[in-house]
Amino acid sequence: MVKAIVGANWGDEGKGKITDLFAEGSDVVVRFQGGANAGHTIICDYGKFALHQLPSGVFYPHITNIIGNGVALNVPKFLEELNHLREGGVPAPHIIIDQRTQVLMPYHVLQDQYEEERLGGHAFGSTKSGIAPFYSDKYAKYGIQICELFDEPRLMERLEQVCAIKNVLFEHLYHKPKLDPKAIFEEVTGYRDQIAPYVGDAMSFVKEALAEGKQVLLEAQLGAMKDPDFGIYPFTTSSHTLAGFGCMGVGVAPQDIKSIVAITKAYSSAVGAGAFVSELFGDEAEELRHRGGDAGEYGATTGRPRRVGWFDAVATRYGCKVQGATEVALTAVDVLGYLDEIKVCTGYEIDGKITRDFPVTPLLERAKPVYTTLPGWKCDIRGETDYNRLPSQAKGYVDFLEKEIGVPITIVSTGPKRHEITHRR
Repeated sequence: MVKAIVGANWGDEGKGKITDLFAEGSDVVVRFQGGANAGHTIICDYGKFALHQLPSGVFYPHITNIIGNGVALNVPKFLEELNHLREGGVPAPHIIIDQRTQVLMPYHVLQDQYEEERLGGHAFGSTKSGIAPFYSDKYAKYGIQICELFDEPRLMERLEQVCAIKNVLFEHLYHKPKLDPKAIFEEVTGYRDQIAPYVGDAMSFVKEALAEGKQVLLEAQLGAMKDPDFGIYPFTTSSHTLAGFGCMGVGVAPQDIKSIVAITKAYSSAVGAGAFVSELFGDEAEELRHRGGDAGEYGATTGRPRRVGWFDAVATRYGCKVQGATEVALTAVDVLGYLDEIKVCTGYEIDGKITRDFPVTPLLERAKPVYTTLPGWKCDIRGETDYNRLPSQAKGYVDFLEKEIGVPITIVSTGPKRHEITHRR
């Protein structure tokens, strides 16, 4: 059976912890899209770790961790993370990188940086990790697959073809130095042998695991609002963040996905540009940002302060819909314990009319929040593991959110650590 763990919002919902929780009872954990542009923070018995390329099952020795063909693999970052685990005392995880996974190249990072610089005040708020140029090249058929690193004549030929195109951009649009394909060849073949032990046929491995009745967990990066089709375009990422893309990102069949757990936070947060209807500002935002998570609301990859706001039921209901969520895990409820009152965005006012439906970007940019105010619980619930022992106001808040989004909330997280979890049903 396949279970997918996905984000209902902008990312940063706490998917890493929930994936880590479900991984305990799984046999295979798969990262099926995205790259090193976002991270999952996990606090486990070995300490606190921010994962960017590695699947969240790497802390369990019984799990095979898959980096699927839909991932943008930054090999130096991958090796850096492995070393970080080793230094933290984590036993060497079992990892398979699919042979068809494409390599995020050094020129992708440069192009991402140059483009954001060129756009200036109209920039998209990219993490400058090379993700958009990577996926652009992939679908323009200029990408380099992992398997091509082991065919040197082919690799050199491909690099010369790519650099011929890139150098026109770099020289005449960005006014930057031209690329040297030979230097890039030396760089990427330099780390080839280090990843060779991990490269394999992940798709066939997962198919065989399912045939044997094993449990497979699909792990997404970011959330529904960042999907390039259904998100807040063009302020999105460049790979599909939806559970359905798990079929393409590792090769499972649609009918194999039996459960889709959408993760949403008890308040909203986002990194990057684009409309954010329930956003808070000033001291109110700074207080929530400071209290959020284990180390505040700062990006696991960039360290940038996240934008924060009240829970957006309009966006979350839509996110659950496009994800096909069968259940919801609500995280960071403990963070709100300092508030006398808590607002929930239950509608948008657009051009004088109120709607509960999530609109397209031009309308979204004109939307104003319509709030419902609920009582706070004014106490510390961090670490609580029995849902029934939560204050009535906290349970009332969860009941209200469940009614608004229309999907059962089965898990309520009360802290960042692995077992700071309550099960509602």
